[in-house]
Amino acid sequence: MNTLAIDIGGTKFSMAAFAESSMVRRESRSTDREGGRDWMLARIAEIAGEWKREIAFDRCGIGFGGPVLFDHQQVALSTHVGGWSDFDLTEHVSRTLSLPTIMDNDANVGALGEARHGAGRGADPLFYMTLSTGIGGGMVAGGRIYRGADSYAGEIGHINIDRNGPECLCGSNGCYERVCCGLWLERDHGKPAKELMRDPDFVARYVVDLAAGLKACIMLWNPAAIVIGGGISKAGDALFGPLRAELRRQITSWSRARIDVRQAELGDDSVLYGALELANELS
Repeated sequence: MNTLAIDIGGTKFSMAAFAESSMVRRESRSTDREGGRDWMLARIAEIAGEWKREIAFDRCGIGFGGPVLFDHQQVALSTHVGGWSDFDLTEHVSRTLSLPTIMDNDANVGALGEARHGAGRGADPLFYMTLSTGIGGGMVAGGRIYRGADSYAGEIGHINIDRNGPECLCGSNGCYERVCCGLWLERDHGKPAKELMRDPDFVARYVVDLAAGLKACIMLWNPAAIVIGGGISKAGDALFGPLRAELRRQITSWSRARIDVRQAELGDDSVLYGALELANELS
């Protein structure tokens, strides 16, 4: 079984070809936000068309960087790249590539990838958070994605850390994403997140807000483990050490809920491996 896996993000998009569970091709490119949806769709068709000359794909799985109405297989919207609202992405890709296709929010798909192939193996239930251009969350319980009643479960990026804080792209104020994601860290501090994470004093301040969002997750979900992926997670121990310590400080001793925070093992490929697993639902 050959699977085409697609990860559509705000900063970059990636595609991979899998033969059974082995990745045999991979390509990643920066997202052209000005080009919007049409630019992205054209690039996907271009790369997939080249690969199809050598690989007979059986199916396609997609992780999309924004809310997805899973039951309708429709993009709800993207706050980072225009043109996606209410778009039937699954139908478009299926028609363009002549492949059965399935899609979910990228954090849900990343959660599935880490649960079955990465740092979340053996942890049930699992919460996965992507900490990158934006912030998203996905939950896996009993080996399957938990989506909630309306496909909006896990949207941790838009809980309010500070109701009097700066305006978020979603229209609210002081959202977790607005305070902690890479897009706003760079705009607010004038340096990319990668550089900011090298400053211990900055990290010590940053993890106070970062832990507050994860505390809400632990109190509500009580996951066996939290796996954090995305570009900012690549800071490794410089981030995870202070974050774990701050979480222990914020979650007082009355709660015996476990605090098991792990760095994603699959790096930039969490969503691609999750898209592979999601495509199994087409079988």
